[in-house]
Amino acid sequence: MITIKESIEIKVTPEKCFAWLTNIRSKENYQAWHPDHVAFTWVKGESFQEGSIVYFEEYLHGKLHKAKFLCTKRVQNRLIEYRPLFPWSFFMPKGNFLVEPQREDSCIFTAIINLRAGPLFKKLGRKQLDATKQHMKEEGANLKRILEEE
Repeated sequence: MITIKESIEIKVTPEKCFAWLTNIRSKENYQAWHPDHVAFTWVKGESFQEGSIVYFEEYLHGKLHKAKFLCTKRVQNRLIEYRPLFPWSFFMPKGNFLVEPQREDSCIFTAIINLRAGPLFKKLGRKQLDATKQHMKEEGANLKRILEEE
């Protein structure tokens, strides 16, 4: 199992950070988060409610990826846990967004994905892993910019 984890401090309350994440309801919101984001649609349910399903498209390591994710757990102002639907679930059993209070008016935003991969993939897929980690880092920096400029 490989875990990719990226964290960044954002100078807003956890409530404001969590509200932004749970208000992604359109392609435009999703694209503001990262220029490699292409499409975003809620297929079932409301924004990051347990049992809701989202369809999205984004470029990673130069390739367009299309996937559906199921929101499996939500703790208000703290956690969004999700898992990809088949076929992506074969490679990625789960991921989450964690928002932790830091000081009076700041929080730590952490994105985590878990990948089913052994030593061979770590060696042969290094470019894809590095690109995914870079994408997650850029998402954190973009979220920080968006929220701190509001």
